[in-house]
Amino acid sequence: MSGVSIVIVAAGRGSRMGQGDKLFMEVAGLPLVGHTWRRFDRFAGTSEIIVVTRGGSRPLFENLAKRFAAAKPWRIVEGGAERQDSVWTGVSATDEASAVVAIQDGARPCTPLGSLGQAIEAARDTGAAVLAKRVSDTLKRGDDQAQILGTVDRDDLWAVQTPQVFQREVILAALAKVRDEGLAITDDTAACEALGQAVKLIECDRPNPKATTPDDLPFIESLLAAEAALEG
Repeated sequence: MSGVSIVIVAAGRGSRMGQGDKLFMEVAGLPLVGHTWRRFDRFAGTSEIIVVTRGGSRPLFENLAKRFAAAKPWRIVEGGAERQDSVWTGVSATDEASAVVAIQDGARPCTPLGSLGQAIEAARDTGAAVLAKRVSDTLKRGDDQAQILGTVDRDDLWAVQTPQVFQREVILAALAKVRDEGLAITDDTAACEALGQAVKLIECDRPNPKATTPDDLPFIESLLAAEAALEG
Protein backbone atom coordinates (compact mmCIF):
# COMPACT_ATOMS: atom_id res chain seq x y z
CA MET A 1 0.00 0.00 0.00
CA SER A 2 1.67 3.19 -1.19
CA GLY A 3 -0.75 5.57 0.49
CA VAL A 4 -1.10 6.78 4.04
CA SER A 5 -3.06 5.22 6.89
CA ILE A 6 -4.96 7.81 8.92
CA VAL A 7 -5.72 7.08 12.58
CA ILE A 8 -8.41 9.39 13.99
CA VAL A 9 -8.38 9.31 17.79
CA ALA A 10 -11.98 9.79 18.90
CA ALA A 11 -12.15 7.86 22.16
CA GLY A 12 -12.00 10.76 24.63
CA ARG A 13 -14.94 12.22 26.51
CA GLY A 14 -14.08 15.92 26.27
CA SER A 15 -14.81 16.75 29.92
CA ARG A 16 -13.81 20.40 29.49
CA MET A 17 -16.52 20.86 26.86
CA GLY A 18 -19.32 20.37 29.39
CA GLN A 19 -22.37 18.21 28.85
CA GLY A 20 -22.62 15.88 25.87
CA ASP A 21 -20.06 14.40 23.52
CA LYS A 22 -18.07 17.22 21.95
CA LEU A 23 -17.19 15.10 18.93
CA PHE A 24 -20.85 14.91 17.94
CA MET A 25 -21.70 18.54 18.49
CA GLU A 26 -23.15 19.92 15.26
CA VAL A 27 -20.83 22.51 13.72
CA ALA A 28 -21.38 23.98 10.25
CA GLY A 29 -23.80 21.26 9.22
CA LEU A 30 -21.96 18.17 10.46
CA PRO A 31 -20.75 16.74 13.78
CA LEU A 32 -17.30 18.00 14.72
CA VAL A 33 -15.63 14.61 14.20
CA GLY A 34 -17.47 14.28 10.88
CA HIS A 35 -15.60 17.30 9.54
CA THR A 36 -12.31 15.75 10.65
CA TRP A 37 -13.10 12.39 9.07
CA ARG A 38 -14.40 13.94 5.83
CA ARG A 39 -11.30 16.12 5.48
CA PHE A 40 -8.98 13.13 5.56
CA ASP A 41 -11.37 11.10 3.42
CA ARG A 42 -10.96 13.73 0.72
CA PHE A 43 -7.16 13.82 0.96
CA ALA A 44 -5.75 12.18 -2.17
CA GLY A 45 -2.97 10.37 -0.32
CA THR A 46 -5.26 8.58 2.14
CA SER A 47 -5.41 4.82 1.63
CA GLU A 48 -7.44 3.90 4.73
CA ILE A 49 -8.91 5.51 7.83
CA ILE A 50 -8.96 3.87 11.25
CA VAL A 51 -11.34 5.55 13.71
CA VAL A 52 -10.59 4.79 17.36
CA THR A 53 -13.75 5.15 19.46
CA ARG A 54 -15.16 4.50 22.90
CA GLY A 55 -17.08 1.32 23.55
CA GLY A 56 -20.71 1.58 22.53
CA SER A 57 -20.24 4.45 20.07
CA ARG A 58 -19.75 2.32 16.95
CA PRO A 59 -23.31 2.91 15.63
CA LEU A 60 -22.82 6.67 15.83
CA PHE A 61 -19.71 6.48 13.66
CA GLU A 62 -21.25 4.01 11.22
CA ASN A 63 -24.16 6.40 10.70
CA LEU A 64 -21.75 9.31 10.37
CA ALA A 65 -19.87 7.55 7.55
CA LYS A 66 -23.15 7.19 5.68
CA ARG A 67 -24.10 10.79 6.36
CA PHE A 68 -21.11 12.28 4.52
CA ALA A 69 -20.66 9.33 2.13
CA ALA A 70 -17.19 8.21 3.21
CA ALA A 71 -15.32 7.04 0.12
CA LYS A 72 -12.00 5.71 1.45
CA PRO A 73 -11.79 2.31 3.18
CA TRP A 74 -12.45 2.70 6.90
CA ARG A 75 -12.64 0.65 10.07
CA ILE A 76 -13.70 1.32 13.64
CA VAL A 77 -11.70 -0.03 16.58
CA GLU A 78 -12.28 0.40 20.30
CA GLY A 79 -9.83 2.56 22.22
CA GLY A 80 -8.18 2.02 25.57
CA ALA A 81 -8.13 3.63 28.99
CA GLU A 82 -5.66 6.40 28.03
CA ARG A 83 -4.97 8.22 24.79
CA GLN A 84 -1.68 6.37 24.30
CA ASP A 85 -3.56 3.06 24.61
CA SER A 86 -6.04 4.20 21.97
CA VAL A 87 -3.24 5.26 19.65
CA TRP A 88 -1.54 1.88 20.07
CA THR A 89 -4.79 0.12 19.17
CA GLY A 90 -5.34 2.34 16.15
CA VAL A 91 -1.82 2.10 14.76
CA SER A 92 -1.76 -1.66 15.30
CA ALA A 93 -4.94 -1.91 13.23
CA THR A 94 -3.43 -0.20 10.18
CA ASP A 95 -2.50 -2.15 7.08
CA GLU A 96 0.96 -3.71 7.45
CA ALA A 97 1.75 -2.57 3.92
CA SER A 98 1.31 1.11 4.82
CA ALA A 99 4.62 2.93 4.93
CA VAL A 100 3.27 5.99 6.76
CA VAL A 101 0.71 6.54 9.51
CA ALA A 102 -0.80 9.94 10.38
CA ILE A 103 -2.42 10.27 13.82
CA GLN A 104 -5.12 12.94 14.14
CA ASP A 105 -7.24 14.32 16.98
CA GLY A 106 -10.92 13.75 16.25
CA ALA A 107 -11.69 17.25 17.54
CA ARG A 108 -9.27 19.03 15.17
CA PRO A 109 -11.35 19.48 11.98
CA CYS A 110 -9.55 22.29 10.14
CA THR A 111 -6.12 20.80 9.38
CA PRO A 112 -4.64 22.36 6.21
CA LEU A 113 -4.11 19.54 3.73
CA GLY A 114 -1.07 21.27 2.26
CA SER A 115 0.64 21.13 5.65
CA LEU A 116 -0.42 17.49 5.99
CA GLY A 117 1.31 16.74 2.69
CA GLN A 118 4.49 18.43 3.90
CA ALA A 119 4.45 16.38 7.10
CA ILE A 120 3.96 13.14 5.17
CA GLU A 121 6.92 13.85 2.90
CA ALA A 122 9.09 14.77 5.88
CA ALA A 123 8.11 11.58 7.69
CA ARG A 124 8.94 9.50 4.62
CA ASP A 125 12.40 11.08 4.61
CA THR A 126 13.22 11.27 8.31
CA GLY A 127 10.89 8.87 10.12
CA ALA A 128 8.65 11.33 11.97
CA ALA A 129 7.11 14.79 11.57
CA VAL A 130 4.50 16.90 13.32
CA LEU A 131 2.50 20.01 12.52
CA ALA A 132 3.39 22.78 14.95
CA LYS A 133 3.24 26.51 15.53
CA ARG A 134 5.91 28.75 17.01
CA VAL A 135 4.92 30.08 20.42
CA SER A 136 4.22 33.81 20.14
CA ASP A 137 2.77 34.60 23.57
CA THR A 138 4.99 35.63 26.45
CA LEU A 139 5.32 32.65 28.79
CA LYS A 140 5.78 32.81 32.56
CA ARG A 141 6.71 30.24 35.17
CA GLY A 142 4.50 30.33 38.26
CA ASP A 143 4.41 28.82 41.73
CA ASP A 144 1.58 27.03 43.54
CA GLN A 145 0.26 30.42 44.71
CA ALA A 146 -0.07 31.66 41.11
CA GLN A 147 2.82 34.08 41.58
CA ILE A 148 5.22 34.71 38.70
CA LEU A 149 8.64 33.13 39.15
CA GLY A 150 10.17 34.24 35.87
CA THR A 151 9.86 34.56 32.11
CA VAL A 152 10.46 31.61 29.80
CA ASP A 153 12.63 32.10 26.71
CA ARG A 154 10.24 31.27 23.86
CA ASP A 155 12.78 31.36 21.02
CA ASP A 156 12.97 27.57 20.81
CA LEU A 157 9.39 26.80 21.86
CA TRP A 158 6.76 25.26 19.60
CA ALA A 159 3.16 24.24 20.27
CA VAL A 160 2.66 20.87 18.61
CA GLN A 161 -0.60 19.94 16.92
CA THR A 162 -1.89 17.01 14.89
CA PRO A 163 -1.57 15.23 12.59
CA GLN A 164 1.59 13.63 13.89
CA VAL A 165 3.04 11.55 11.07
CA PHE A 166 5.41 8.59 11.24
CA GLN A 167 6.87 5.75 9.29
CA ARG A 168 4.74 2.85 10.47
CA GLU A 169 7.59 0.78 11.88
CA VAL A 170 8.95 3.82 13.74
CA ILE A 171 5.75 4.65 15.62
CA LEU A 172 5.06 0.99 16.40
CA ALA A 173 8.53 0.63 17.91
CA ALA A 174 8.17 3.88 19.84
CA LEU A 175 4.76 2.99 21.26
CA ALA A 176 5.97 -0.51 22.15
CA LYS A 177 8.81 1.05 24.16
CA VAL A 178 6.35 3.29 25.99
CA ARG A 179 4.19 0.30 26.86
CA ASP A 180 7.10 -1.91 27.90
CA GLU A 181 8.57 0.75 30.18
CA GLY A 182 5.26 1.99 31.60
CA LEU A 183 5.83 5.56 30.43
CA ALA A 184 3.06 8.17 30.42
CA ILE A 185 2.95 10.45 27.38
CA THR A 186 0.57 13.19 26.26
CA ASP A 187 1.35 13.09 22.55
CA ASP A 188 2.80 10.63 20.06
CA THR A 189 6.04 12.48 19.34
CA ALA A 190 6.97 11.93 23.01
CA ALA A 191 7.07 8.21 22.23
CA CYS A 192 9.61 8.95 19.50
CA GLU A 193 11.64 11.04 21.95
CA ALA A 194 11.76 8.03 24.28
CA LEU A 195 13.02 5.93 21.38
CA GLY A 196 15.65 8.52 20.40
CA GLN A 197 13.94 9.15 17.06
CA ALA A 198 14.24 12.67 15.64
CA VAL A 199 10.97 14.43 14.78
CA LYS A 200 10.74 17.16 12.14
CA LEU A 201 8.66 20.23 13.03
CA ILE A 202 6.43 21.39 10.15
CA GLU A 203 5.28 24.96 10.71
CA CYS A 204 1.54 25.21 10.14
CA ASP A 205 0.88 28.68 8.76
CA ARG A 206 -2.93 28.39 8.77
CA PRO A 207 -5.29 27.92 11.72
CA ASN A 208 -5.50 24.31 12.93
CA PRO A 209 -7.49 24.60 16.18
CA LYS A 210 -8.65 21.77 18.42
CA ALA A 211 -12.05 22.02 20.09
CA THR A 212 -11.29 21.81 23.81
CA THR A 213 -13.79 24.20 25.41
CA PRO A 214 -17.09 25.72 24.19
CA ASP A 215 -15.23 28.96 23.44
CA ASP A 216 -13.35 27.18 20.63
CA LEU A 217 -16.46 26.31 18.63
CA PRO A 218 -17.38 29.72 17.11
CA PHE A 219 -13.88 30.11 15.63
CA ILE A 220 -13.89 26.57 14.26
CA GLU A 221 -17.35 27.08 12.79
CA SER A 222 -16.24 30.29 11.09
CA LEU A 223 -13.25 28.51 9.51
CA LEU A 224 -15.41 25.64 8.25
CA ALA A 225 -18.06 28.03 6.92
CA ALA A 226 -15.41 30.03 5.06
CA GLU A 227 -14.05 26.85 3.47
CA ALA A 228 -17.54 25.78 2.44
CA ALA A 229 -18.16 29.17 0.85
CA LEU A 230 -14.97 28.88 -1.20
CA GLU A 231 -15.89 25.36 -2.32
CA GLY A 232 -19.40 26.42 -3.23
